Amino acid sequence: MINVTIANFEAEVIEASMHTPVLVDFWAPWCGPCKVIGPLLEKLETEYQGRFKLVKIDSDQEQQLAAAFGIRSIPTCVLLIGGQPVDGFMGAVPEGQVKAFLDKHLPSEEELAALAEADEAQQMLAEGAEGDTDAVSALEKLAHAVAQAPDNDDLRFELIKQSISHGLFEQAAAALAPALARIPVSLRFEALAQWLNALEFVGTDPRGQWPLEQFDDLIGQNKRDFDTRFAKSRVLIAMGEWPAALDELLEIIMRDKKWADEAPRKTYIGLLELMTPPQPKADPAAAGKSAGGIELAGQSVVQEDPQAQMVSQYRRKLSMALN
Repeated sequence: MINVTIANFEAEVIEASMHTPVLVDFWAPWCGPCKVIGPLLEKLETEYQGRFKLVKIDSDQEQQLAAAFGIRSIPTCVLLIGGQPVDGFMGAVPEGQVKAFLDKHLPSEEELAALAEADEAQQMLAEGAEGDTDAVSALEKLAHAVAQAPDNDDLRFELIKQSISHGLFEQAAAALAPALARIPVSLRFEALAQWLNALEFVGTDPRGQWPLEQFDDLIGQNKRDFDTRFAKSRVLIAMGEWPAALDELLEIIMRDKKWADEAPRKTYIGLLELMTPPQPKADPAAAGKSAGGIELAGQSVVQEDPQAQMVSQYRRKLSMALN
């Protein structure tokens, strides 16, 4: 348990919640119910063994923080995850109710173990495995993490992406199958499916070994040879030439939006999803505010990443082609 003031709020609450859920207990020394809920929360923090972090804010001494969170009565508890308030409760509620609240939002012990194993696997991959054996070992760890936390889509996505990147297509397909069985299918898993399909096409279809000039000769004779255009786009995807693949897919879409059950459009959207840079973690200080609305010193001008700019351009091209 940590006592928080405006001075350490950013580090102990906002930044800390990027890694571990933070439960903020707004209290005051004169508050009778606060003296009941406070020790209970400290007891649960110990029992939950690091699954959440407890901080206490004296609402009398830290009125700016209390006002930022809209605190109207105490005790009030607010749970922050990823820098943002996600839920809360008021009053000295029973222990069972507090546990139900925590269990609703906190990762289980199994999921925490899975996340730790996944972090280890990612570290191995990021450091650059020396030889296939190390890469396979890292992917085995990642697969085990997914088995421990099968509902964690972030872990599953990373396993599939890394498996595809390392040429383990069967493992990727097996991990992808449960995600594709859902309705509706998540866009990011549809994107991985399109990538995997392109790589499998190159390995199984004779056209996968054609030079690009052979495709261009046929397309030059018939610009509506969509089958050849689509095959070329898959080869370009396998080569890592994704902008060129988007250009080829766009040519099909502009001429026939519905061709092949809209496969070109679905592939195009999938590529854009894979090309989109991940959102940077929230930096409240850089933005000038914390999640609680507290004004902080310093402003920064946000400049769009060149990759993000290119993705935006291709999104606009698709929008124009479809309208």
